[in-house]
Amino acid sequence: MSPLTTQDAIAQVASDPDTIDRHFPAAARTAAREGLDADAAREALLLAVPGDTAYVTAVVTRLYDHGDAAERRAVLLALPALDAPERANAIGDAALPIVRDALRTNDTRLVAAALGPYAAAHLDDDAWRQAVLKVLFTGIPVEQVAGLADRADAELARMVRDYADEREAAGRVVPPDARTVLALSPSHRTD
Repeated sequence: MSPLTTQDAIAQVASDPDTIDRHFPAAARTAAREGLDADAAREALLLAVPGDTAYVTAVVTRLYDHGDAAERRAVLLALPALDAPERANAIGDAALPIVRDALRTNDTRLVAAALGPYAAAHLDDDAWRQAVLKVLFTGIPVEQVAGLADRADAELARMVRDYADEREAAGRVVPPDARTVLALSPSHRTD
């Protein structure tokens, strides 16, 4: 018997969604064997889950909660596709608890994945600003923050200036990304 392919797993999930609990963790191995990207394979599995928004969100949350770091990252990266407006079961802001959880971690891979297009579209301003500060604190390149140019505002600039002032007062280097964020704020733009 030949090993299950990614397409076989997707078809099984589409007809029996409970099989995702078995296929999602194995997706990296299956994808590697086929020369595919593991995150893309996991996204395809999530997109194959049938059901209404509440059901899909419950599956996504369960996989995130029980997944290892790579599986959690894949869930976070799949959120924009799961929220696509053309999907009848688009998740809307129902997955925000997952994003908030990832933003509380010290795993920079999860923090970076959490700040993708889904967070840019759904996180409230205060939570989003705090997340951008966390990016600066942890050294994640600000280029990984989706929607930064669109969402940078005067309050974020004030927070980043305070952060930079504190670092300078302590004799510490201000990361260049702090200046990048400040340059994007409305008070610094020249457009």
